[in-house]
Amino acid sequence: MVDDEPDMCWVMECILRSKGYEVVTVLSGEEACYQLANRDFFFVFMDAKLPDMDGLEVVRRAHAARPGIVRVVLVSGYHYHDDPVIRQAINENLICGFLAKPFTHSDLLNALPSS
Repeated sequence: MVDDEPDMCWVMECILRSKGYEVVTVLSGEEACYQLANRDFFFVFMDAKLPDMDGLEVVRRAHAARPGIVRVVLVSGYHYHDDPVIRQAINENLICGFLAKPFTHSDLLNALPSS
């Protein structure tokens, strides 16, 4: 999970851990790039706007470093489901889903990529 808001990370982590998921949380794009280049993850919830880097740029770097290794759900309070940026990212296979802030517990769990 990548989000610069510690409270958002805490909420998402609690929900996911309650369902049995192991969660790694990072607060910056640079740390996310490092983690994604050096560890295997089933999927990532990626905030679209980070202070040091755009979330989609993090995803592009991750795909360049390790093609096809991770599935990403983009999380944003700035974009919406039919946003051209989101549609393009899905069409380019950068992301496999989108979650708009604010969201419910059900929204979060429904955004999880299927295995």
